[in-house]
Amino acid sequence: MPEQLFTTVLIANRGEIACRVIRTCRRLGIRTVAVYSDADAGARHVREADLSVRIGPAAPTASYLNIEAIITACRQTGAEAVHPGYGFLSESLAFAEALEAAGITFIGPNVKAIGVMGDKIRSKNHVAGYQVPVVPGLAEPGLSDDQLINAADGVGYPLLIKPSAGGGGKGMHVVDGPDQLPATLATARRVAASAFGDDTLFLEKLIRSPRHIEVQVLADNHGNVIHLGERECSLQRRHQKVIEEAPSPLLDEATRARIGEAACNAARSVDYSGAGTVEFLVSDEAPDEFYFMEMNTRLQVEHPVTELVTGLDLVEWQLRVAAGEQLAIAQSDVVLIGHAVEARVYAENPEQDFLPSAGTVLGLHEASGDGIRVDSSLLPGLEISSSYDPMLAKVIAWGEDREEALDRLDRALGETVALGVPTNVEYLRLLLNDDDVRAGRLDTTLIERKLPHLAFRRVTDGELAAAAVAWLEGRRDSPQPRSPWAAGDGWRVGSAVPTMVSFAMPQGEPREVALTRLGPGSTGSLANFRADVAGSSFTVSLEHDAGAAVVNGVRKPFRHAVDPSTGTIWIADAGFSAGLTVRDRKRRLAEALERIHREEGELSPEVRSPMPGTVTAVAVSNGEHIKAGQTVLTVEAMKMEHQLTAAVAGEVSIHLKPGDLVKAGQIVAVVAAADPAGGAETTEQKEAEHA
Repeated sequence: MPEQLFTTVLIANRGEIACRVIRTCRRLGIRTVAVYSDADAGARHVREADLSVRIGPAAPTASYLNIEAIITACRQTGAEAVHPGYGFLSESLAFAEALEAAGITFIGPNVKAIGVMGDKIRSKNHVAGYQVPVVPGLAEPGLSDDQLINAADGVGYPLLIKPSAGGGGKGMHVVDGPDQLPATLATARRVAASAFGDDTLFLEKLIRSPRHIEVQVLADNHGNVIHLGERECSLQRRHQKVIEEAPSPLLDEATRARIGEAACNAARSVDYSGAGTVEFLVSDEAPDEFYFMEMNTRLQVEHPVTELVTGLDLVEWQLRVAAGEQLAIAQSDVVLIGHAVEARVYAENPEQDFLPSAGTVLGLHEASGDGIRVDSSLLPGLEISSSYDPMLAKVIAWGEDREEALDRLDRALGETVALGVPTNVEYLRLLLNDDDVRAGRLDTTLIERKLPHLAFRRVTDGELAAAAVAWLEGRRDSPQPRSPWAAGDGWRVGSAVPTMVSFAMPQGEPREVALTRLGPGSTGSLANFRADVAGSSFTVSLEHDAGAAVVNGVRKPFRHAVDPSTGTIWIADAGFSAGLTVRDRKRRLAEALERIHREEGELSPEVRSPMPGTVTAVAVSNGEHIKAGQTVLTVEAMKMEHQLTAAVAGEVSIHLKPGDLVKAGQIVAVVAAADPAGGAETTEQKEAEHA
C-alpha cells in the first residue's frame, strides 16, 4: 500500500456528509478544505475543516453547483483531490471531466461509469446485457410528453414517472390513470430541470408492495469488485428514504448472494471503482425476484449501517482506491455482524404534510452510548436555511440482533433534542414502534398507509404550566433595563394578581395560564409558582442548572429554549417538541381585528406561503377568475415543490413571478371572493355596501 494517500482533500459539499468526510480525513492525517456559501458561513463543516473557502451566495447554482468556483478553491488551497459527498455535483459528469482536465483527483468512479450510470435510461438498457434483471417500462432518451402519453398504455397503469438524471427520489411521481398523466409530466419535468438541470423523463411499471433493497459495492482500479451486503430502504415517504437498515430482514443467504453478484456485474460492466450502490426493487411476495432500478455512483446517505455491520470505513476506502490502492479484502472476507438501523432527522413538520421548516437551533442535545452513532451538522445557534435539503442529522444504532438495534435507535431518538425548529423525531419514533416495522413487514407504501393513524402527542397541561413559568422567568432574567412596571409578577398593594400567559398552540385554540408566585424556590430553582390551566392547578418550579421541572412534586427533565425574535418558547421531551408562541397584546389585537372583518366560518381570501422558499411556477394571471381549490403558484423549499391553492373562488390579485423569494406566512395572492351569482365582487359593489 502507498505510504501517502493525499495531503489535502477538498470536500465539495456541506452539512453532515461534509463533517463525516472530515472525520475520516482527520484520522488519516489528511488536511481538509471546506467550501461554503454565504448561508453556511457559520456552519459546522466550516468550523471543523482545516481550511475553508467561500464559493458564492446561498443559491446552490451559484455555490455548491458552481464547478469553476470549486476548482478555483482547489487551486487556492493546494487540494489534490475532491470528495463530492452525495447530492450536488457528486454524480455530475461535467464536474468529473472538469477535475480531470485540471489534474485534480475525483474521489469517485471514472467518467465512463458516471456517464452510463448517471443516466437512468442509458444505465437500465446497459445493464440488461450483463445478466442484471430490469423493471419493465419505457426508457428511451429524448421522449416528448406526447410520446410518453402515447406509450403509457403499453407500460400499463399504475406507472411511475422518473427523471433520467439525479437521484434520491427527487422528481418521481406515481400516476394511477391516464387523466393524471399530462399535468404530472409537466410537474415532473419542472422538478427534474430545477433539481438536476435535465428534464428527461422515462416510465416504469409500478410494482405493487415493492421493497427497496440496495447493495453496497466496492471496487478498485485493478479489476477487483466486491459487495458488502444489502440495505433495506423500504421505509420511504414520497420516494425519499426515512429509515434504513442492514441487513434486510427479507433476504435469505441464497438471495443475498444472487443480488450481490448482480450488483457486482453492474459495477463490472462500467469498470467501476470506489464505493457505489446498486438499487433494486424486490417483490415482497416473491423475495427471490429483484429488478435493477439504478446505480448511484457515489456514497449513499445510509452508508453508516453498512459500516456498522462490516466494520469498514467506506470513506477511507474511497480515499485509498482514488489514491491507487488495491482492495485489501476479498468477497470471502466480508462478514455481516449484528444489525444496524439509521433514521434521518429532518427539519420538517410531519403534522403539516411534512412542510420543510427553517429557523435557529436554540438548544441541542445529541444521543450517545453503546452502539449509537450520530452523523450531524447541528450546532447551537446554527441557522437552518430553506435553500438546501432539510436533513439535519442521522442517528444510527447497532445491535447484536434487529430487535436490539431498533430498541437502541428508539432510545437514542428519545434523547435527541433540537430546539428552535420543527423536526420529525417524534414521527421517527412512532414508525420504529409500529407493529409491522418491528416484525419486518415492510414495503415502500407502508408510511403512506400508516401516517393517518399515527398518534402524535400534544402539550400537556403540566408542560404548559412549566412553559409559562419558563417564559415569565426568562423575561425577569432578561438583560433589558429593569422596571417595576415591566416586572410581570402581579405585585399589587395588598395581594398579588395572577400573571396571565397566553399561548398560540401548534394545534387547536389558544390556551391561557394564570401564574401566581408562591415564594422562593428550592435550591437550584428561581421560584415556586401556582399555575392555573383550564380549571386545574399546578405547583411549578424550574431547576435551570439541571434542565428539570418540578410539577406537583414530580421532578422530570424539562428542556426548553426561548426565541425572543418570534416570542416563542420551545419545549421538548422524549422526541416530542413544540413551539409555543406567546400571544402578547399586539398579537391578540391583530387576531381580534381579523375576526371582526371575517364572518364566522368564512374562508380566507388570502393565499399565504406556509414556508420560506422560491416561486418556481405561477399558474394564474393577475385579474384572472379562478375556482376554489385551484393552484395559484408553486413554491420550492429545501428541494421540494409545494403547490399553493385558493380557498375561495373569485378574481385573483398576484404580482409574483418565477424566481421570486417568499417568506413564511407571506401573502402571495389575494382572491376577491365571488358573489352568490358567481361573479367577483367589484370595487364599486364593495363601496356601495359600505355607503
